[in-house]
Amino acid sequence: MTERAYLVLSDGTIFEGTPFGARVESAGEAVFTTGMTGYQEVLTDPSYCGQIVTMTAPQIGNTGVNDEDMESTVPAVAGIVVRELSPIVSSWRAQSSLEDFLVRHDIPAIAGVDTRALTRHIRDHGAQTGVIGTGDPQALLERARKEPGMVGADLTGLVSTKERFEWTESSGVWAKAGIEASATPHHVVAVDFGVKRNILRCLVDVGCKVTVVPSTATAEEILALNPDGVFLSNGPGDPAAVTHGIQTIQGLLGKKPLFGICLGHQMLALALGARTFKLKFGHRGLNQPVKDLSTGRVEITTQNHGFAVDVDTLPEGVTMTHVHLNDGTCQGIESKEHLAFGVQYHPESAAGPHDSRYLFGRFVSRMDEARA
Repeated sequence: MTERAYLVLSDGTIFEGTPFGARVESAGEAVFTTGMTGYQEVLTDPSYCGQIVTMTAPQIGNTGVNDEDMESTVPAVAGIVVRELSPIVSSWRAQSSLEDFLVRHDIPAIAGVDTRALTRHIRDHGAQTGVIGTGDPQALLERARKEPGMVGADLTGLVSTKERFEWTESSGVWAKAGIEASATPHHVVAVDFGVKRNILRCLVDVGCKVTVVPSTATAEEILALNPDGVFLSNGPGDPAAVTHGIQTIQGLLGKKPLFGICLGHQMLALALGARTFKLKFGHRGLNQPVKDLSTGRVEITTQNHGFAVDVDTLPEGVTMTHVHLNDGTCQGIESKEHLAFGVQYHPESAAGPHDSRYLFGRFVSRMDEARA
């Protein structure tokens, strides 16, 4: 008899399939991502901590897994859902299969699910708690309804480094197109709320000396490192719940140039006095259109977020710099007074288009201005 697995959502909807990966039960927020490639980067992006990710691409796993494409030391996803698991691995870079990787990291997965129907359900009814398991669906439903949601969840402590360290690896020559290194190196302190490795590589690409500090680092501890600028990283959970990080950013405003991505952008907005809110189903994928309001240029971006900045609450002196062309949500802010800016999307593009990598150069320009 074929073994069966279930994804049970808190609204009572049940999706049935075949288990693969670790045979464990796991709960998380059920979301979807629309990228056709980059499943390993999704699995190892700390921003997906606590989420069960549905892959809308019809077949997953054909390129296996390799060490070079890891965006963190270990994956943080709660589980994955696919239409079809590739029966073979065909890539010269592969070091293991996707299933072996999931088993090794104790992550459950389910295949054979109608992922188009699941994606439509999440789109129509909103992201919600789900449970993956092979047990009784009714018991899985009871657990799904007891699990806390993402609102109010500070998950940064689960994915942040515990110790300060230096990062020196770059993207490599092939990936540097459009990025020009600064003639004078800058020291950047990156606050790790769940940082992706490719962001750190991009900072090195533009000539930065990068020191990574834990999410709990205070403004005083950061300033004691004498940085030229401070980077506020991506990460999981509700930005409004990361009160220690918001306090740290408030202590840095006006003292050093600041650049935030995703969660870091949201927390920067909160530190400046704005508010954030939960999106119905979020933006996750490699093809999200964003307009730079200062240039009129449209960029295709990689995104992964379930919260957004409420543009109507931006205080005087803080402007929206980028807008999402699908739903009009805020995709970037800037406070010239504080030499601080942030974007909601991922300019490091791992995986995804390189349209927005100029933003790392813009950060260098802000540090140059502060030095002058």
